[in-house]
Amino acid sequence: MGLLYRSASVSMIMLRMFLCLNLSNGFNLPSKLHSAPTQLRLHQHHMATARATTYLQLTSEELADIDWDLAVIGAGPVGVSAALLAARAPYNKKVILIDAPRNSGALMNEATGEDLSIGGPTGLFSKALRDAGKRISVSSLKGMGLRDDSVWNEVVTSCLELASCNARDTVRQLEYAGITYVQGNAAFADSGGSSSLFVTAEDNSITTIQASKTLLATGSTPFRPGGIPFDGKRVFDSDSINTLSYLPKSVAIVGSGIIAIEFAKIFKNLGADVTLIIRDDIPRNALMKIGLDKDIAATLVADLVRSGINIERGAQVKKFHVPRDNAKAPIILDLEAKGGGTRASGAATTVKCDIYLAAVGRKPNTASLNLQAAGVKTDSYGGVEVDCELKATSTGGNVYAAGDVLGRPFLASTGMAQGFAAVRIMFDGEASSATSGGYSNSDMCSVGDLSMTGDSFDPKSLAANPFAFPVGVWSSPEAAYYGLSTQQCKDMGIDAAEGVALYAECLRGLVFSPNGLLKLVYDKSNGQIVGVHICGDDACELIHYGMELVKAERTIDDILKNLYSAVTFHEMYRIAAMAAVDGAGARKRRAAVGKALAARNRGIKE
Repeated sequence: MGLLYRSASVSMIMLRMFLCLNLSNGFNLPSKLHSAPTQLRLHQHHMATARATTYLQLTSEELADIDWDLAVIGAGPVGVSAALLAARAPYNKKVILIDAPRNSGALMNEATGEDLSIGGPTGLFSKALRDAGKRISVSSLKGMGLRDDSVWNEVVTSCLELASCNARDTVRQLEYAGITYVQGNAAFADSGGSSSLFVTAEDNSITTIQASKTLLATGSTPFRPGGIPFDGKRVFDSDSINTLSYLPKSVAIVGSGIIAIEFAKIFKNLGADVTLIIRDDIPRNALMKIGLDKDIAATLVADLVRSGINIERGAQVKKFHVPRDNAKAPIILDLEAKGGGTRASGAATTVKCDIYLAAVGRKPNTASLNLQAAGVKTDSYGGVEVDCELKATSTGGNVYAAGDVLGRPFLASTGMAQGFAAVRIMFDGEASSATSGGYSNSDMCSVGDLSMTGDSFDPKSLAANPFAFPVGVWSSPEAAYYGLSTQQCKDMGIDAAEGVALYAECLRGLVFSPNGLLKLVYDKSNGQIVGVHICGDDACELIHYGMELVKAERTIDDILKNLYSAVTFHEMYRIAAMAAVDGAGARKRRAAVGKALAARNRGIKE
């Protein structure tokens, strides 16, 4: 059968994408979609003329005869964006994009074999579930008499629409850019150096690809601790949860990081009883370890508790009891104290749940690439080692890497910036040099600045430099930060202080979303803002204004001189600045607002 091949650079193409999934493989969809799947056709436009498209299979020989300027392995956001940059003007390179979606935990349409997550981030499914949980009231649907499977169908349909929309748009862009897209497992050839790739299709046919340059953008996979009986039916990791085929009544999640918190709130919003099992005795400490400010971390934890999520602190799973002959019987988890031993008196020793999710980190996805054949070195976690030009240690000096395949911070935005930088370095011949530096008014934002790709780009700074990128937690409420925390300032010898605004102190927050806060961290010597931390609705949007304040070296006085539109969350920036100059008055105001908010929350709960 050969490779599944699509290209806008050859005469005819057709993409078939159905908005349904096979009931026996992953998602369950409403019967109306099974009986009448929606078929979409994308048309190629050339010289302002639309031409009809047809399905085309190319032989291995035809693919092998093409001399590719760039082969991109991995069709996530990093690979797709890099391929598009290389294929478009001013570079106009001949690009082949290779991906194995079925092996990456991606969303698949099993009825057609189409990849519904092409160009989408690893967390596409969780973001879609989060959106569905906000728009669909599970309790209301159940109150109308709908069965759980019907409710889940509604949720999944909503997720599928989002994924399908993104996939269709991505394929359209690839086609218009003239990029060849191949589905198969790519690996460096044993005897071909770093310019020869073997691509293995599902039928085990092999195609040889020759490329002048290769970009590794294969992303990451969930870390799977030993002793957990993963089965993809009731015991999941953060990728295999994509295949969940029913609405669980109870969920146990192990992990204390961003992914664990996101899924905890998602399933709670979908009506499930959620237990979060963490090893740390103090939940906010675990969040602070991944960079969150102490008050932002405390706000997130308080929201988890307020939402009714049960947190088992200082605990780990000792043993799993997963029923094999009764799908309706609960999983029973035996708990023990962190590090082993009996838990404290009064602490739970067992947890019952419908499904179990391990969200304990990710690792670079490099195991199947045969990197050693190309002379590409990896670190102890499997991450590709690169220099400041994102170039790997290949025999031909022509292999680059970007995104999760390098390791932390495992963010789509930073990965895409790395991909853009790699392409520019490949084809512009730009020299890049690592920049070292500490804090100063003039250069504190320059190290690893994502807008300074090329000459000033240093990928290693992304994981260590707080000024390299904003971080967002897509929980409900959202959390985001950019720049330094007060603790980091203390460690760097900066005499810093904070200005805090509660969401309930601005009119929009008080009326629509009162739970949350915004914090400005500033240098007391000159009032310069060096960090912004937010927890609450739209935090992942609000942080970008905060990022610009830090990068532009704005001060508390600058914010006080600005006028902000009424009934907007941005008013909190001015309220936080006012708190910085009148700390005593601000504490009194927050105390009064907090007291009223607590009474309001109690009233809602009652």
